[in-house]
Amino acid sequence: MRVQLTIALSGLLAMPAYSAEFDLDIEIPQLKVAEYHRPYVAVWVEGADQKAAANLAVWYMSKDAKEGHGTKWLPDLRQWWRKSGRTLKVPVDGVTGPTRPAGKHALNFDSKSPQLAQLAPGDYTLVVEAVREVGGRELLKIPFRWPAQSPQSGKAQGTTELGTISLSIKP
Repeated sequence: MRVQLTIALSGLLAMPAYSAEFDLDIEIPQLKVAEYHRPYVAVWVEGADQKAAANLAVWYMSKDAKEGHGTKWLPDLRQWWRKSGRTLKVPVDGVTGPTRPAGKHALNFDSKSPQLAQLAPGDYTLVVEAVREVGGRELLKIPFRWPAQSPQSGKAQGTTELGTISLSIKP
């Protein structure tokens, strides 16, 4: 028994450890419209099977307002809701937060972040979905490999509800 335990432990110690920085910039454009509402935004990672593998951020109106509580409108983030949102109990610590104003917003994670620590090695897609009341809906995707063996970057350009989405991963 003692020999087997020693072998098992040495096998664990030989496993390669990796560390990576996962930096994401999301631009919400300033729209010139008569009635402007900040968009609800969901950011998640999908596996090769197109199932949600990790939720990175969900921005929504978290306080009561005259039109109702903000969670009432989360199903309008259709793709995220179908793949992940309906099974979550919001707010989710470290994931959910208030809507953001127009401008650039940075999200930073590393391989030890709870959102990314459980990702198995493989090909993934970063997905950003935005929807705005009295506005439109937009979905952008950027493929990447995890864990990063070399630096990776990707961009996607929105046309209405989202501006430029930039992803940078450094090992």
